[in-house]
Amino acid sequence: MPTDTTPASLMSEAADHMLTFTAAITDTELDRPTPCPDMNVAALLAHVDGLSQAFAAAARKDFGPLTSTPPDPTQSRLSPAWRDELRRHVRDLSDSWNDPAAWDGMTQAGGVELPAEVMGMVALSELVLHGWDVARAADITFDIPDEILQVVFDFHHPPQPQEERDGMFGPVVEVPDDAPLVDRLAGLAGRDPRWPQGM
Repeated sequence: MPTDTTPASLMSEAADHMLTFTAAITDTELDRPTPCPDMNVAALLAHVDGLSQAFAAAARKDFGPLTSTPPDPTQSRLSPAWRDELRRHVRDLSDSWNDPAAWDGMTQAGGVELPAEVMGMVALSELVLHGWDVARAADITFDIPDEILQVVFDFHHPPQPQEERDGMFGPVVEVPDDAPLVDRLAGLAGRDPRWPQGM
């Protein structure tokens, strides 16, 4: 990885990719299934919008309902103005973590308190993994660079015991060690790289 690459710069690039993926979604694709169980594209986009607001608040240490409430994707509803709102909230997420102070001290998101530097990596992971979900659901090329994928892979590897992953990731999907990094990351995060063939 280049020496001038920072977690904040990776976050910004991952946000750019997320917005590229979501901008390609058409209204007719909102009912499509996604790699996330029980979530169609509309629910997934609503979840991404909500987590973007929560992690932006976590970066600013702006504690309140956005940071103290665990996410419930089943209750997520996509606003009629979702395109503008999602673009604004994902950009705000990226901008908030671009402040060096965001990575200092402790912070909170989803009712969980963590060191800010760890929470920032969780936010990056959410952008990358849900970017994969969106791209796969809409049959969009997932072209996030390996340098970002490697950082997220290393953050989650080795995987925690499944009882600690429940509610965040499904069971690890075994992927060959010589498979592409994107497939190994998907499997590590409980996603089947062959989706939707195996759905």
